[in-house]
Amino acid sequence: MRRRDWLLGLVTAGASAQQQPWRLTDVTAVAGLRYRHHTGAFGAKYLPETMGPGCAFLDYDGDGWLDILLVNGKDWPGHGQRRSTLQLWRNNGNGTFTDVTRAAGLDVEMYGMGVAVGDYNNDGFPDVYVTAVGQNRLFRNNRGRFVDATAAAGLGGRTGFSTSAMWFDYDRDGLLDLFVCNYVRWSPETDVRCSLDGKSKSYCTPEAYRGTTCWLFRNKGNGTFEDVTAKAGLFDPSSKSLGVAMLDVDADGWPDLFVANDTQPNKLYRNNRNGTFSESAVRLGVAFSEDGRARAGMGVDAGDYLRNGMPGLAVTNFDNEMIGLYEATGGGFTDRANERGVGAASRDRLGFGCLFGDLNLDGYLDLLAVNGHIDDTVRSVGRRPSHAQAPHLFVNERGRRFRDVAAEVGNAFAAPKIGRGLALGDFDRDGDLDVLVTTNGGPAYLYRNDLGNGNRSVRFVLEGRKSNRDGIGAVVEVFDAMGRQRQMVRSGSSYLSASALALTFGVGTEREVQKAVVYWPSGQMQEAAKLASDRTYRWVEGDRPVALPHR
Repeated sequence: MRRRDWLLGLVTAGASAQQQPWRLTDVTAVAGLRYRHHTGAFGAKYLPETMGPGCAFLDYDGDGWLDILLVNGKDWPGHGQRRSTLQLWRNNGNGTFTDVTRAAGLDVEMYGMGVAVGDYNNDGFPDVYVTAVGQNRLFRNNRGRFVDATAAAGLGGRTGFSTSAMWFDYDRDGLLDLFVCNYVRWSPETDVRCSLDGKSKSYCTPEAYRGTTCWLFRNKGNGTFEDVTAKAGLFDPSSKSLGVAMLDVDADGWPDLFVANDTQPNKLYRNNRNGTFSESAVRLGVAFSEDGRARAGMGVDAGDYLRNGMPGLAVTNFDNEMIGLYEATGGGFTDRANERGVGAASRDRLGFGCLFGDLNLDGYLDLLAVNGHIDDTVRSVGRRPSHAQAPHLFVNERGRRFRDVAAEVGNAFAAPKIGRGLALGDFDRDGDLDVLVTTNGGPAYLYRNDLGNGNRSVRFVLEGRKSNRDGIGAVVEVFDAMGRQRQMVRSGSSYLSASALALTFGVGTEREVQKAVVYWPSGQMQEAAKLASDRTYRWVEGDRPVALPHR
């Protein structure tokens, strides 16, 4: 199908959109995405086999269309089955994708786990950091072709079991720094035998292994990084970290960190504005569950889902632990999962990727979570949860409660899966958020958001000048008929995955917003009045926002 014909079809479909139901339509096959996660499993039940993979939306070639990166595992030494690599899929702009992995220089085998996307050298092209069991890799984007810059950047020579990662400018010097989560101390040589039934081997829980510290690498501005983990106050060998999100707890303009830990207390690192952080999770009420237990934290995201100017936190946990939904309440946080309708609905699911995003464009952030157990033997030993589990799509009912509508937006989306990675981005440039999901040992899924309620959006792509080029850490406020919305440009969040950096504000049926304000990491503030909806704006630091061609 030619691009013009496809676009004409979108316009025609849009004319009758209000007569159409809301659907998350599975377009994986139509888009040409062919992928299957390779765990490398050969019967030994190695812990990393249960955990991946991650995924990312990114515009790697700068053509304005979101591409897709899928992380993959590989065979364990001595147990070769097949070759498997990262996969990069180029968006053709007509609803289909082309595998450009080899041409882009990413035809690389590694036991990959997660991915973080950010322009660390401020050249206008997004770079990629892939976490792994073994050596993590930094791939510098040389105008659409990636070069392995791990050693040259000073990030080689250390191995571990890394999970989620995040680019952010913690010292606000205009250069993106790198935070990396590490899980446990594991290797094939130190693998522990566990069993659910006392006979056959099963995958161990993290209690069987010692924790390890996360890493913080400071960008020196010359293409290299230095390890400042200890200097910044982040060294903690007891953590078993899986997810990380950035937020600004005290609204001081400096990025703070929330780290989700598995069977260990979560951590909230407040930025001291001098290159160091202070751990405050216990004091602020986000370290434990309501009954004082450390849960099995997997994925995490932060967002102002109450529209009160304060970030809330969502954390996915193990089955029978339910999602944590922490709201800011006078100097700390309180878990409101039960009263907001999220707790009971998620109790029998094992959650991984989770994200806030206004999927129905009504002006309130919804909550999306993908689920799936770690072991296919759970049913055989009488456990109620199954291996494959249905996702959640919690629609935000104007800040009062969340209601799970996953079963209402399409059977394909609601079908049980062994969910892991989750990312959001507008791959078809129609103004709403589409969904990318990875499964453990299975395919990836691309869901096109076919929103039939007539709601509109205002979207922003930020470009820093004094601030980092991606504008990560910038906060945008939009004032519409319902008041103020607030979002931060953020890397990280979810689980092992990277969403598009563009900010999407749903404004209902409003044809314009009264005002938009951006607070840059450099300290500069800008505002613009009366911006038309159904537009994406490119906002360069120091300039006025400019509307981009729609599609």
